[in-house]
Amino acid sequence: MDETSVKTMSDSKQTRPRGFTSDNIAGVSPEVIAAITACASGQALPYGNDELTHTVERQLAEVFEHAVDVFLVSTGSAANALALAAITPPWGSILSHADAHINRDECGAPEFYTAGAKLVQLPGEAGKIAIDALAANATRMVGDIHSVQPSSVSITQATEMGSVYALDEIRAIGHICRSANLPLHMDGARFANALVTLRCSPAEMTWKAGVDLVSFGATKNGTFGVDAVVSFRRDLASTIAFRRKRAGQLSSKMRFMAAQMDGYLRDGVWLRNAVHANAMASALARGLALVPGVKIQQRPEANILFCRLPTSLIRGLLDMGFRFYHDRWEPGIVRFVTSFATTEADVSDLIGAATSLCAPVGSARVPAGAE
Repeated sequence: MDETSVKTMSDSKQTRPRGFTSDNIAGVSPEVIAAITACASGQALPYGNDELTHTVERQLAEVFEHAVDVFLVSTGSAANALALAAITPPWGSILSHADAHINRDECGAPEFYTAGAKLVQLPGEAGKIAIDALAANATRMVGDIHSVQPSSVSITQATEMGSVYALDEIRAIGHICRSANLPLHMDGARFANALVTLRCSPAEMTWKAGVDLVSFGATKNGTFGVDAVVSFRRDLASTIAFRRKRAGQLSSKMRFMAAQMDGYLRDGVWLRNAVHANAMASALARGLALVPGVKIQQRPEANILFCRLPTSLIRGLLDMGFRFYHDRWEPGIVRFVTSFATTEADVSDLIGAATSLCAPVGSARVPAGAE
């Protein structure tokens, strides 16, 4: 069977999703829908004064084994910007990895919400800040009236490259931050994915390692539109509260945001979702590693996989309806992202298609799921 026939059969009988661009394209966990439905009737106090919001605050205090202040917001970018604005003055700098989401993908939101603070980009392998680079910049130009002052540090867990900071690495960063009196923020858009990889407690990955604030992500892992700023520093509560209101992030019907987070946290849904998403990325890596011409950039530690693919394979997969980011980093580099909703059949479909497209002429196989 020739390649054209393979493509025709695949297109005509495709019923499964073929998107691997982001975990944002997934739907919503049934438990979250049920929680929203349950709170949809009757009345509740507005602006976070309802009992469901208080329940979520207690849930997150239990999750982190620490007294916390919780501020629900509608996006991860809002969580990051508000958290960083609470700890960074306009004349300050935020030290982060060059590939951090706050630097690459938030359209200047941290700078805007801090009224002009500067993002200082630090190097490091696999999207993680190099400890030496952080140490060198943590006290650089302190007291020099002509220079922005190091004011905060932000790490991404899991990183934009799909890697995960080990506990020792977070502790080392936390130690530098404490020594330099710099608050430490964690962008946890994929917090759960990193947590289940490390097999540690949320406390161990955050405040016990020196983290002051977390952008606790849920949207990528099962909710449809809620993240949270979780603060372990009670002295920041007032400034974050006023900043959230000023930013238009204080929802009048907060109970619907709280319901999402409640359904997400209750009975371990958030952890099961993350375990599944990570497993699908690992399965995809194992399968693609066997395809001629495919080079896995690094073993996925969360739910993101970077590969180097031949140009012909990229074109072929796109023609067959698969969707993923490519050539954004450098020619031939592809990013696949799995989610809680990715199935084993979805992964097999992609592996089978790649295998068929790379098979010798005259021996092409029908992609899995296209029979």
